Amino acid sequence: MKKIEHIGIAVKDIEASNEVFNKLFGEPHYKTEAVESEGVKTSFFQVGPNKIELLEATKEDSPIAKFIAKKGEGIHHIAFDVEDIESEIKRLKDEGFIVLNETPKKGADNKLVAFLHPKTTNGVLIELCQEIANKE
Repeated sequence: MKKIEHIGIAVKDIEASNEVFNKLFGEPHYKTEAVESEGVKTSFFQVGPNKIELLEATKEDSPIAKFIAKKGEGIHHIAFDVEDIESEIKRLKDEGFIVLNETPKKGADNKLVAFLHPKTTNGVLIELCQEIANKE
């Protein structure tokens, strides 16, 4: 793992939350994006070298909707940047971690993503992210 890629925060209302975080950081979000497969709308803020991702559910049965119903708004996951997501998934499985999606899927912000079950990471949902190479 190279670095923390971003911290994901579950929110009920992304527009209202964008205003809050805009005031907090003194900068507007740089990108919004829907990830239909996950039933989520995202908004990204750049804070120095770090990114914050706000996540709003777009479907009642999405993971974010379920998270907010159970725990309320707040930190949802920590994402780590990896060089080779497939080899990292294999390595972590070999170390005994439960991988929620063993085949990486397309996530927001031009990334392939996979998640580790919080049962095996002290209650923290961990996301692995690999930049999708741009085809020229």
